Amino acid sequence: MTRVLVVDDEPIVREVLARYLERAGYDVETAEDGAEGLERFTASRPDLVLLDLMMPRLDGFQVFDRIRARADTPVIMLTARGEEAERIAGLEMGADDYVAKPFSPREVTARVRAVLRRGSPRPGGRTELTRGALTINPEARVARLRGERLELTPKEFDLLLFFAEHPGEVFGRVELLEELWDFAFDGDPSTVTVHVRRLREKIEEDPSRPARVVTVWGVGYRFDP
Repeated sequence: MTRVLVVDDEPIVREVLARYLERAGYDVETAEDGAEGLERFTASRPDLVLLDLMMPRLDGFQVFDRIRARADTPVIMLTARGEEAERIAGLEMGADDYVAKPFSPREVTARVRAVLRRGSPRPGGRTELTRGALTINPEARVARLRGERLELTPKEFDLLLFFAEHPGEVFGRVELLEELWDFAFDGDPSTVTVHVRRLREKIEEDPSRPARVVTVWGVGYRFDP
């Protein structure tokens, strides 16, 4: 059974999320602060973490850093509504998604399902893609640049794969939100901007002058293999 770890210092948040996620068929563990969250993560190796940013002992940023040092487990950050700087910082670090408080538990459950589905191999035997110096294996979820494996977060891999499957096409940020975050939500398009910037840092020779993921000013992005 897929295991989700909820790390939040608010008891009502832990209780409500656990109840909804268990109804959706997930095995749920909870932790009341960052230190306990790391202990439970190490002990149980969950498939996804819901991580509050503002917590005692260790905050969400510190916990995220230590999780990423050990594994590429998908992480959805829980942030206070209106704290744009925190959300952007979390995305810059490589979080797979964020949800602003107060939130709908059904929305959180849908996002968990979406992130996990994106991170799972898809049936149908999709073949490996070669795009210039890049090779992308959708089934193994592995991307290489000139033979060297790229260390991509699940969302960065999704973004690269989507671009590689649509070379030469231009996509706006809202289109990419709808495609890669799986459902329409009132997300900030800067979510896409941050992920594109992080992807460029890993696949471009000069991220400040990108040649693969090109900005089409006033429209969006285009992948030029």
